[in-house]
Amino acid sequence: MTNSATSHLLPVFARVDLGFERGEGCWLTATNGERYLDFTSGVAVNALGHCHPHLIEALQEQSTKLWHMSNLFKSPDGEKLAARLCEQSFADLVFFCNSGAEAMEGVIKVVRRYQFSKGHPERYRLITFEGAFHGRTLGTLAATGSAKYLEGFGPPMDGFDQVPHGDLEAVKKAIGPQTAGILIEPVQGEGGVRSAPQSFFKALRQLCDEHGLLLAFDEVQTGMGRTGDLFAYKRVGVTPDVMSLAKALGGGFPIGAVLAAAEAASGMTPGSHGSTFGGNPLAIAAANAVLDVMLKPGFFDHVQKMSLLLKQKLASVVDRYPAVLSEVRGEGLLVGVKAVVPSGDLVNALRDQKLLTVGAGDNVVRFLAPLIVTEAEIDESIQMLERACVALSSTELKKAAG
Repeated sequence: MTNSATSHLLPVFARVDLGFERGEGCWLTATNGERYLDFTSGVAVNALGHCHPHLIEALQEQSTKLWHMSNLFKSPDGEKLAARLCEQSFADLVFFCNSGAEAMEGVIKVVRRYQFSKGHPERYRLITFEGAFHGRTLGTLAATGSAKYLEGFGPPMDGFDQVPHGDLEAVKKAIGPQTAGILIEPVQGEGGVRSAPQSFFKALRQLCDEHGLLLAFDEVQTGMGRTGDLFAYKRVGVTPDVMSLAKALGGGFPIGAVLAAAEAASGMTPGSHGSTFGGNPLAIAAANAVLDVMLKPGFFDHVQKMSLLLKQKLASVVDRYPAVLSEVRGEGLLVGVKAVVPSGDLVNALRDQKLLTVGAGDNVVRFLAPLIVTEAEIDESIQMLERACVALSSTELKKAAG
């Protein structure tokens, strides 16, 4: 319930009149007792669904031992998590924070500080891409470059040159004496589940190597299994110098991370960055528990199998309802359906059928199923989509009839 006349929450969210009191696996139970199939996953956060028993056990155990410790002291469990993330990635060093936007601020600082430490303080600009979304802080809003998010907050932070997504010639033209690096999402989530060919990412890697730039990946949404591998850069076939993680890293407990190669992080000396809550013991326990589950043999085989099944079945519905849907896109379980009708209408119609989804740019609706989703739950979601399409088709026919 978000009646602005009675709510004391800052009205920055366009909340629907629906609240939940508990969740289990892929399902949520509303305050009125109705059950919903959750294909939002808290916007790609609840990768292991709701109330996963291993996460509950880890948090319950940690909550009886230690809740918070200053980063003035060692963090044995944080060291363990960092080592596991490095073992699974290109990275040598990890910084823990509390959110995706914070992780992206850290990525931007790593890139700028690298150039500073190499004697190039004038190189502070990052090339970013149209349709991107990097966060809601002033720095990440500037990197995002979207007018609708920047409006009313004064001049955007300087240091970002935005070019069309996938346009290699535009990237080459944008590189100048002040360029420090290139920042890109392996798959644009908020931007409409859009990707670029592998050849584009390989060309970016080559340009960075030629010009002494750092290649930064925003894996806040794509990382931690969402695209069918632990990190999306592995599917792209290009290794970045630095990347951000958040969302699914804690399985629903707030935590973000900056992962960097040792050379890329060489400018980050004591005092150059910090966080009071970053690496909180509860968040670290949750993230270690998430990795326990994801690194078990067969986990990503299941994600890829469910991805193929979901996309095949969605494509079948697209074929049957061309007046409502036009395209299926995405990797792993970061799947989008481009709508013909307004995407908000489709989200509402799906919610009427007890399926929760989330909109994105380019008139796309994201189907962000928990990575533990079953074949039966995918079948159920498709039946819900079919019923929503029937309802929307009927509405469109009535409009046409006047």
